[in-house]
Amino acid sequence: MVIRLNGVGRVFGSAAAVAGVDLSISAGERVAVLGASGAGKTTLLSLINGSLSATSGIVEVFGSDLASLRPAHLRAVQRRIGTISQRLDLVDQVRVLHNVNAGRLAQWGTAKALLALAWPRPDATAMDALDRVGLSWAVHERTERLSGGERQRVAIARMLTQSPELVVADEPVSSLDPARTAAMLRLLCASAPTATAMVSLHQPQLAREYCTRAIGLQNGRVIFDLPTTQLDDAALDELYALT
Repeated sequence: MVIRLNGVGRVFGSAAAVAGVDLSISAGERVAVLGASGAGKTTLLSLINGSLSATSGIVEVFGSDLASLRPAHLRAVQRRIGTISQRLDLVDQVRVLHNVNAGRLAQWGTAKALLALAWPRPDATAMDALDRVGLSWAVHERTERLSGGERQRVAIARMLTQSPELVVADEPVSSLDPARTAAMLRLLCASAPTATAMVSLHQPQLAREYCTRAIGLQNGRVIFDLPTTQLDDAALDELYALT
C-alpha cells in the first residue's frame, strides 16, 4: 500500500480543512481528487506529501507513519514523492535549467549540488524532461520570462527528473491549453506502469479520461470514492451542490 489514511483531520484555527478521512491507495493507481474551491483538496495532498502534519489520525506513506519520522527519515520519504503545488515553487530569477535541476538536488551529494547551482549543465536527464514537456528550447531562458502555462510545464519537468514513485499534483494543468493538458496528464498519470498519482482537478471529464479512481471532497470530507467509470452526473451534482 502506497498511501493509507486513518481518521485524518487537519484544523486551521477553529476550521477543519480535512475531517475524518480514511483512504487506501495502492501502487499504480491514478487517483483524481475532485471538489469545489475550499473543499480541502490542497490540504489533503499536503498531508500526503508531508508538507503539512495531521491534527488527528494517521498518515502512512510507503508504510511509514509520517508523524513518527525523524526529520531525516521524513526527507527520505519525500524524496520518493514528486510534488507539483499550485504555487509551482519556482525561482523566477534563474534559468529554467536551474529550476529543473532543483528536482534532483536532494539526491545529489553536497559538492555536486553546489556545482549544479553555480554552473548548471543540461545533462541528458534534464533535457529529456524538458523535451517531454515541450520546453527544450527554453533550457537557458530566465524562468520569469515564460508564460504561466510554460512555467507550469517547468514544474512538471522538474518533477519528472526525480523519477518519483508517487506523484502528488495540485491542479497541475490549470494554465494549459487543451492539447497541452492532454499531454501533461498522460505524463503525470501514465509515466510508468508502477507509478502512483494523486491529481487534484476541477474538470471531471479529465478525471474520467486519465484517472482510474475519483475521490470527491466536500467541506473536508470524502463524499464518494469510486472508479472513474462510475463517475456520473448524480455524484457530481452532489459534490458541487451549493449549501
